[in-house]
Amino acid sequence: MAIQHYQFESIHPFEDGNGRITRAITDMVLTKSENNVQRFYSMSSQIEKERKDYYYILEATQKGTLDITNWLFWFLNCLKRAIISSDKVVNKVLFKHQFWNIHNNKQLNKRQIKIINLLLDNFVGKLKTSKWAKINKCSSDTALRDIQDLIAKNILKKEAQGGRSTNYELVDKIPNVIDN
Repeated sequence: MAIQHYQFESIHPFEDGNGRITRAITDMVLTKSENNVQRFYSMSSQIEKERKDYYYILEATQKGTLDITNWLFWFLNCLKRAIISSDKVVNKVLFKHQFWNIHNNKQLNKRQIKIINLLLDNFVGKLKTSKWAKINKCSSDTALRDIQDLIAKNILKKEAQGGRSTNYELVDKIPNVIDN
């Protein structure tokens, strides 16, 4: 598929949309070659993330000696990164499902559920009482009561490092996935 991708991009048969068509064909051929009904990674998405490097290696290969070895290495490593990236997403989804199964018998209010889901997804920064209150549009006292309730239910805990203000985190952290 790496060779076909390179050749299609080099021929550049259409006035517009060659990259999108090539990436779509790449994903389609990879899907068919796996002979599997479920596929969780996307070369197209990964190439889009690495667009600058993609165009650089593609152009360097086309303008060089036409030796496509470096292109093949880049393409296969991009495929590897796409698989690893999807593995992280799948593990995060599975962790979130497992988390809610473990805590499904605990009474939580809408504010607590909202913050927990943010923490399970892509929460930016540190969780403080003031941030909780701002996100939920509630008083600091209400935020603190919500947090203390979650600590009592063994869902939240104070971060180990103290400091001027207290930060909170989930008791169970999302496991790391292989980064290389």
